[in-house]
Parts: sequence; structure tokens; C-alpha cells
Amino acid sequence: CPQCKHHLKFGAALVAAQARPGVSAFKVEGTLQHTAGAGEWEYSVVLTMRNERGEELSRQVVGVGALRPSESRTFTLSVDVVKPGGGRS
Repeated sequence: CPQCKHHLKFGAALVAAQARPGVSAFKVEGTLQHTAGAGEWEYSVVLTMRNERGEELSRQVVGVGALRPSESRTFTLSVDVVKPGGGRS
């Protein structure tokens, strides 16, 4: 895929990559409150990334599951920036 550049990290390399300090370039949080009396509905989070020309680069669907009346879920989306090699951007 174009995003991963065919570099696969696992084991110690994955742990080191996840532990790198970085900064959050974008972060948004919101809460979804299911409508009381609406029965159970199935929810999904859909994340679509596009380039500067509007072409779709990637699409990910994450199942939230079914919410019953009066249940809620809170979501946080962040885009973190890390320089290759572990330095801050």
C-alpha cells in the first residue's frame, strides 16, 4: 500500500515505533448518543483518507456494535506526527 511503503514492523521494532514521542497534528473527540425509544441500531466508524486531488487513498471501517436506547460511545480521532528515526516533528 502507498501509506506503509511496504515496511512491516513487528516484535521489538513495532514496540519501539509505538513508543516514539510525537505530536498530535489533529485531534477531535465526540460522543454518539443513541436516541431513546429507537430500538437497537448498528453503528460503524468510517475513516476515508484522500489526497490533495480528492482521490481516495484508504478507507477503514471499524464496527462500533449495536447501541441500545440511551447508550452512548465516545470516539477520539487523532493524527500523530513522528519523524522517521524517532525524533519529534
